Amino acid sequence: MYRIVTKKILNPTVTLMEIEAPMVARKAQPGQFIILRVDEDGERIPLTIAGYDREKGTVTIIFQVVGATTAKLNHKAEGEAIQDFVGPLGNATHTEGLKKVAVVGGGVGCAIALPVAQKLHAQGCEVHSIVGFRTRDLVILEDEFRACSHQMKLMTDDGSYGEKGLVTNALEALIQAGNRYDQVIAIGPLIMMKFTVQTALKYGLKTVVSMNPIMVDGTGMCGGCRLTVGGKTRFACVDGPEFDGALVDFDETMSRGSVYQPFERHAYEETCNLFQKEVR
Repeated sequence: MYRIVTKKILNPTVTLMEIEAPMVARKAQPGQFIILRVDEDGERIPLTIAGYDREKGTVTIIFQVVGATTAKLNHKAEGEAIQDFVGPLGNATHTEGLKKVAVVGGGVGCAIALPVAQKLHAQGCEVHSIVGFRTRDLVILEDEFRACSHQMKLMTDDGSYGEKGLVTNALEALIQAGNRYDQVIAIGPLIMMKFTVQTALKYGLKTVVSMNPIMVDGTGMCGGCRLTVGGKTRFACVDGPEFDGALVDFDETMSRGSVYQPFERHAYEETCNLFQKEVR
């Protein structure tokens, strides 16, 4: 069992948890993920590592409540425990040799982008962070990004906080201002990553994207996270989760991802109904 050391509500749908998992914390790196089960009857889900403290022996995860398992996990309180917490899995983000990088995060994807930005900053890299949200109420990790960024742009779709516009608007403005990046790193919704890649390509810049949003099983056995990269079939959980964005077939990936939505919605509604019965 793995104890929940800290639980913090970041916004109405996103929660941070710090989990006591010394062996995972010892080896964890930005870009990698874990697999957890809430209880012995629960499904296994992959969540990307949002932080770690090797001295305390803890690993931080940040998740959005979108399905049955994340709903169950969100009902856990500090001091309680979850059944399984396995990792670290996947390949760590490549940061060696980078001198100037634009880190682009969208929505809950910012939780994954943050440790990458922090590691780059610690290595002496010049980090320009661009984070985007639909509205002010959904903003997370603002202070943490400012602490590890030489420049930071915070964008909201409706202009309720920061600058109004998309992350691609901010990226293009920074490039046009004379910034030349060794690499762009984009983590967020598939549609956001697709257009971030296209924006960077116009200026000859490479973009690395994280395909963690499409992972299901986390071991390569289910095939749910297969995608086409450079005309070849790859698995996000085994071969990634990070890939050269210019080689990813985003349209195919988004089309396949939509297949799971009805099932996820049904499972989520069933779980919510169970919790309501318990309260009564």
